[in-house]
Amino acid sequence: MATTHEIKVQRREDEGKGASRRLRHAGQVPAIVYGGDLSPVSIQLNHNEVWLASQNDWFYSSILDLSLNGDVQKVLLRDIQRHPYKQQIMHLDFQRITGNEVLRATVPLHFVNEDKSPAGKSADVVVTHELKEVHVACLPKDLPESIEVDLSDLKVGDIVYLSDLKLPGGVELPQLKLGKEHDDAVVTAKHGKEEAAADADADSAEVPATKAKKDDK
Repeated sequence: MATTHEIKVQRREDEGKGASRRLRHAGQVPAIVYGGDLSPVSIQLNHNEVWLASQNDWFYSSILDLSLNGDVQKVLLRDIQRHPYKQQIMHLDFQRITGNEVLRATVPLHFVNEDKSPAGKSADVVVTHELKEVHVACLPKDLPESIEVDLSDLKVGDIVYLSDLKLPGGVELPQLKLGKEHDDAVVTAKHGKEEAAADADADSAEVPATKAKKDDK
């Protein structure tokens, strides 16, 4: 069962841009909770506490316990709005979770043992993490905080695909049901020369098109 994390909230009575602006000046973050059989509820959270929580992967992928004076609702973070240049969270959206309904969420990938693998030990091999997260479907009780990708056997020329991931029980990747063409690469291991050649080919392929535009002028 996935670990849950408690975050204390308060009900927000005033709404609108002016009220939200005053909350932010007071060190609070306006937010909303929706979904399930209940009506949407406007809430506010302590900015410093939320900011610290937002530095962890679990804040984005785990089930959170929103505690309002002891009344706990299980939710997932569905949207976060940040200030364009300040270290400030502007608004949060949370969705209530029902225990018997399958949910879809984004879960980070954690890569382990890359430095112990044949590819990782080779100086002329470039290991690329093509994906950093995956979209999963599961019941709330089965939602993992992350999915581990063990690269201890990775060799030059290897490609780790979505279908190669070892998923926790009850967890599926909906993307794989769309067909083999959606079985994306997660990790690739190539010789550095191959990587450089591929980049050079890509650059040279753009030259004729660029030249053609100049010739048309």
